[in-house]
Amino acid sequence: MNALPGAVPLLPTYDVDRMVAEAQALRDLRWQAQRAYGSDGVFRETGIDWRILPLRAPGGDPNRTDPGGAGLVGHADTPYLDRAPYFAEVLDGIPAPLRSVRLMALGPGAQIQEHRDGKCGFPWGVARLHVPVITNPGADVVIDGQSRHWDAGRLWFGDFNRPHYVRNTGDEARVHLVIDVMVTRGLLELFPASYRQELSLVDVLFAREPVPLHGDDLAGLRCTLPVPAQFPQWGEDEDEYEPGPDRAGAVDIVDGIPVLSLDDQPSFGLVHTGLGEFRFEGWTEERTLHLDLSGPEPQARFRTRNGHRLTEWIRKVSL
Repeated sequence: MNALPGAVPLLPTYDVDRMVAEAQALRDLRWQAQRAYGSDGVFRETGIDWRILPLRAPGGDPNRTDPGGAGLVGHADTPYLDRAPYFAEVLDGIPAPLRSVRLMALGPGAQIQEHRDGKCGFPWGVARLHVPVITNPGADVVIDGQSRHWDAGRLWFGDFNRPHYVRNTGDEARVHLVIDVMVTRGLLELFPASYRQELSLVDVLFAREPVPLHGDDLAGLRCTLPVPAQFPQWGEDEDEYEPGPDRAGAVDIVDGIPVLSLDDQPSFGLVHTGLGEFRFEGWTEERTLHLDLSGPEPQARFRTRNGHRLTEWIRKVSL
């Protein structure tokens, strides 16, 4: 996919004055330092002038400045979104399931070190979108060595799985609305036609609508099963998986929700996507658990995906 441009403007444009007014009205709130997040939990704060106000976060937690990941709860609106009706209107118009949404303010003179946002792109079913709200000529985004200044009031896509950094050499804070979404065909319709023509759809992981389970179908999921050591490591690239022995796992129902426990600890909510296959709560179908419990030898298939590439582990299940 690297033949594609590292960033493109998408179709919608927005009312800059209304966005600026709402962002300014939220200044009385505590904008917190940016934090990263991975399979091992929330990491330490960044040491630069980079402040976040989350509008959607894991569990709707207003203290989570990271984008979140796989866990027991999905993403939900924070109380701050109630004070931002125009931002809410912008979000309602995006034809894709929303994950985290953050207002991100990069202070004057600040620059973020070059890095990659792992598993952020079409092969993993995630798109990271930006709407510049407050910007200046000295604020730019550098992806794969190419610098771009993104106009305010426009929706932008960046391939942040590539090496990139952002900087602000201006004299005022640069504020972007950063929106993480799952990938849908409707989302792709917002991209330029030339981009869609070059995009290899076999390497795009599209989101499926959840298929809720009830009654006996839900209760019948209870089982114990060994879990491959690599499977819970959702934050790592494939070549960074730490091998090890299987972990003791179980599927149970907690408050009407199927939950995967590891070593007797509830670890991941499970979202049914159809035909006995489940993704992690807060995550995409980059990894799924397929339960076949009706046959003579019940089994589980643990799957990870990277575009068209599929890795699968099969384990026996005890009912």
